Amino acid sequence: MSSSEPFNFQIDYIIEVIRKVQPEMIGLQFPEGFKRRSPAIASEISEATGVEIIISANPCYGACDLDIPILENVDLLFHFGHAQLDDNRYSDKVIFIETRSDADVKGVVVKALEELQGKKVGLLTTVQHVHKLPEVREILENNGKVVAIGRGDSKIAYAGQVLGCNFSVADDLDCEEFLYIGSGGFHPLGVSLATGKRVLIADPFSKDVREVDPSLIMRQRSAAIAKSLDAESFGIIVSSKPGQYRMELARELKGLAEEKGKTAYILILDLITPDQMLQFKVDAFVSTACPRLAVDEVGRFSAPMLTPQEFEIVLGKREWEDMVFDEIRGD
Repeated sequence: MSSSEPFNFQIDYIIEVIRKVQPEMIGLQFPEGFKRRSPAIASEISEATGVEIIISANPCYGACDLDIPILENVDLLFHFGHAQLDDNRYSDKVIFIETRSDADVKGVVVKALEELQGKKVGLLTTVQHVHKLPEVREILENNGKVVAIGRGDSKIAYAGQVLGCNFSVADDLDCEEFLYIGSGGFHPLGVSLATGKRVLIADPFSKDVREVDPSLIMRQRSAAIAKSLDAESFGIIVSSKPGQYRMELARELKGLAEEKGKTAYILILDLITPDQMLQFKVDAFVSTACPRLAVDEVGRFSAPMLTPQEFEIVLGKREWEDMVFDEIRGD
């Protein structure tokens, strides 16, 4: 890989593992942002080891999203860009390559200091930048801030790490606002909605600092709920992906619907897309799969897509003001 590559794909480590284990065939799985690098990475590994390689072309949005068909055909799967979850049943065949970033954070954190309003600041990031948090803490504390970093529940591998479906590092943290180190908007948005606190994004790649504005998402979610208030039939979606499978929750929601005289069907599938759901004629869908599905794909499905908490509002089991972001929590 190029010496200017901002992410560490640990190619030398992967080659070392292959030479030690001597698998006949390996799989490589990448999240969407890294897929374009996969041919070069596969070539480098193949040239060094001679091992046969399969690259997963399926969508991948987290450590919960392992490519099971590939796992059934390879001796080892190297999964890039995420930290291992607590409930990985394939731990003997999956090696997680966290793909840490080498991006410099000092400049953008100093820039963020001008935008921070409170004295007590909670720090958040993804696994790509989690090793930079001690440096960020030092910069903030040297400038008079009191820094808090949450530990999170059992699904969180590192203190301060936030997932797209789990914001437990922010639970009851003694801070006035949060500073998120990273480039994406979904993770800090989730923290903003989960805590009601101000969240500032410091992007180490673009060097931009911006405040999270949850108002548009809240309007979109409120609209989805409003469109579903008169619904009589619901498709409750369960993902077959290992880290997203919530059949027990789906059955509970089906029971709640039936208590209200509604019709509900449980639909289980792997890849959930608007086209795939066109076949099912219901008034609204409820997703127990990745919490991002309802938010990222808003308006694209043939019927409103609700989260479990929004479904409870539709059924009158939860008040509007008690709406929260859906999360997949650990112990």
